[in-house]
Amino acid sequence: MSDPNKTLPLLELDAKPERNATATIRSKDLLAVPSNNKIGGFTHDRDLENGKEEWLTPPEIVAALGPFDLDPCAPIKRPWPTAAKHYTTEDNGLIKPWSGLVFCNPPYGPKTGDWLARCAEHGNCIALVFARTETRAFQEHVWPKATSLLFISGRLSFYHVTGKRGGTAGAPSVLIAYGALANTRLVGNGKIAGHYIANKPNGFIGL
Repeated sequence: MSDPNKTLPLLELDAKPERNATATIRSKDLLAVPSNNKIGGFTHDRDLENGKEEWLTPPEIVAALGPFDLDPCAPIKRPWPTAAKHYTTEDNGLIKPWSGLVFCNPPYGPKTGDWLARCAEHGNCIALVFARTETRAFQEHVWPKATSLLFISGRLSFYHVTGKRGGTAGAPSVLIAYGALANTRLVGNGKIAGHYIANKPNGFIGL
């Protein structure tokens, strides 16, 4: 896996991250200084105004891999667009029609597997989840179905709905490509520090 301390050219962000899709991300700029605001054993942002917790994808990730046609898991209040079209919790994007290249940063928890299953069914999607390869969701909807994966170096810092960067996540993250176009965005970007692997969905060895 790439050295998380290795310095690469910095991606300069503006109000429209998609304009920077040709730039390069410095891996350490995706990481935040650890916070003491620990909830449930790890640091993250909290949307106290709405009484719920939300994790927003670092804009550098979206800029490096986009543009996207749809984000079915977008926050209601978002400081920047992640795709041309957004579904929020008010829309229930899990059951809405999907089209084009989708970016999916699903709710983390018991429902993550449902979202990954939908990503695999759509077949033209990049998902961002924790790299917990032992989970049932990973075993059922990633290894048997994904086209490729990019395990991101270090740990990401997710953002609050205000646009402010929060504390580091409690686990490493992975980008999962479903479909040829999504795979091209992973293997061809060269902007996100990490380790890319081409998956072999039918390559399981029976024990």
